[in-house]
Amino acid sequence: MTLPTDTAVSPLSVEEAIRSRRSIRAFLPTPVEDETVARILELAARAPSGSNIQPWRVRVLRGAPLAALTAELHALSLSGDRGAEEYAYYPRKWREPYLARRRKVGWDLYGALGIGKTDTGRMRQQHARNFLFFDAPVGLIFTIDRDMEAGSWLDYGMFLQNIMIAARGFGLHTCPQAAFMLYSTVIAERLAIPDTEMVICGMALGHADPAAPENNFETVREPLESFAHFIDTLA
Repeated sequence: MTLPTDTAVSPLSVEEAIRSRRSIRAFLPTPVEDETVARILELAARAPSGSNIQPWRVRVLRGAPLAALTAELHALSLSGDRGAEEYAYYPRKWREPYLARRRKVGWDLYGALGIGKTDTGRMRQQHARNFLFFDAPVGLIFTIDRDMEAGSWLDYGMFLQNIMIAARGFGLHTCPQAAFMLYSTVIAERLAIPDTEMVICGMALGHADPAAPENNFETVREPLESFAHFIDTLA
């Protein structure tokens, strides 16, 4: 599969933006203007939230601060420091069909990169690239107040999705990355994030490298009939 060509000239339809969104794991060094990032975030903030409380906060990293933080986190990851979870992202016990889906996307990614199932060293190196924002010129760190409940996390997901779709409208790509919460203590210290806020995730933002093999495999999605049920009568 060929990565969709980025364009800032011909606007994408909503359907095109959604269908062309994918998690990009290799970016070009092409800079992204602060004005563009600001416009994307302003659009994303139109996401709905219960009672309009808008629970999202974003730190935008580029240039020297981005390079310094990513170098530190990347080194931590390669050192074997696994960090600590701020929250449970995945189920504590995997079961089907989720386990099979997780394994497939992992092996599809490693297969595209030519990483064998026993090559743990290259797997570790690839995972550590998360903390470089996959070389994107813009890294976003998202936080939420610790006293917010599950409803606000649902709202936050819509905000994050809006960012990813809006980015496509500007000819850009993204990669949402929960991995950053593993080093939330370091991130909070370096970015002066108060203890009242929790790191939810990071997100890489920039121009996709179309030549990178990790950007040219397609994740498999379940058919509509497997998850949607049109109710004609009540039980």
